[in-house]
Amino acid sequence: MNWDQIQGKWNQMTGNIKAQWGELTDDEIAEVNGEREALEGKIQAKYGKSKEEAKQEVDAFLSKH
Repeated sequence: MNWDQIQGKWNQMTGNIKAQWGELTDDEIAEVNGEREALEGKIQAKYGKSKEEAKQEVDAFLSKH
């Protein structure tokens, strides 16, 4: 699945995102609103990851879905 597909199915994907990054709140996920960079930023802030680490995690998430 590519990011365009994630954006198109954002409401359905929020459960998978919550399962992957459980520390993200529902409000934070809603703020992302399907924007990849926003998700990466939230992961960076919440988990103390570098920009590259967050990008790699999102890439891995995409490859699973």
